[in-house]
Amino acid sequence: MPPTLADVQLVVERLWPRSGAESWDAVGLVAGDPAAEVSRVRLAVDAVLDTVDEAVAEGAQLLLTHHPLLLRGVTSVAEDRSKGAVVARLIRGGCALLAAHTNADVVARGTSAVFAERLGLGALRPIEPAPDGTTGLGRVGELARPTTLGRLARAIADVLPATAQGIRVAGEYEREVRTVALCAGAGDSLLQHPAVLAADVYVTSDLRHHPASEAAEAARLGRGPALVDVSHWASEWLWLEVAAEQLRAELPGVAIDVSELRTDPWEFAIV
Repeated sequence: MPPTLADVQLVVERLWPRSGAESWDAVGLVAGDPAAEVSRVRLAVDAVLDTVDEAVAEGAQLLLTHHPLLLRGVTSVAEDRSKGAVVARLIRGGCALLAAHTNADVVARGTSAVFAERLGLGALRPIEPAPDGTTGLGRVGELARPTTLGRLARAIADVLPATAQGIRVAGEYEREVRTVALCAGAGDSLLQHPAVLAADVYVTSDLRHHPASEAAEAARLGRGPALVDVSHWASEWLWLEVAAEQLRAELPGVAIDVSELRTDPWEFAIV
């Protein structure tokens, strides 16, 4: 007998406990019958029309996403609105929706840790540790040998799936870097964290003009790191295959795969 959705929820809770989620987050089951059987699971960063249609077409009974669909208040799920259309297509297609967001960021093999591992960083520790001292938000690590900021940016481009944004860098190409602070997803809230300020470079996403400008100016005075701004979607997509491997180990007999659809919102760039 295939596991039920409730069984899968228990596995997800063991892998990415809700207790690790931020207070403002909305993780867990969004839509679906806990008693329904699950024989196929699709993983994606975003619950958008394309990933929902793909999951339904593939016969998945569960779409597990990193980003919650209903993170902020919603007063209508009418089908002429995007969230309503997503929910309706999931229900008609017999596909549940479950989100593992900040609770999947902070675990030992969470989004930032996977990104850091792919870059070859060692001696990893959280930027903002949890009480256990080993899990927590973001990661700081060391390159095996120093490199330049430009070469590191090119290495990041090789690791991440391509997007219209590409890799944006604030700092001199030849600046030597060895200590890397990294936060997959939006990490500007950590720009002034002591662990970030002590690093040679900070890699994250969604950096806004004024905070980035101020941080870049401080770096010119030797008071902070160079900056590398990458696609939010791309920085978290890397985690999906690790999550799929963990689920496969816990749910033998369930088909678990990763969507390769690019759900970064930007279609193209003109420079």
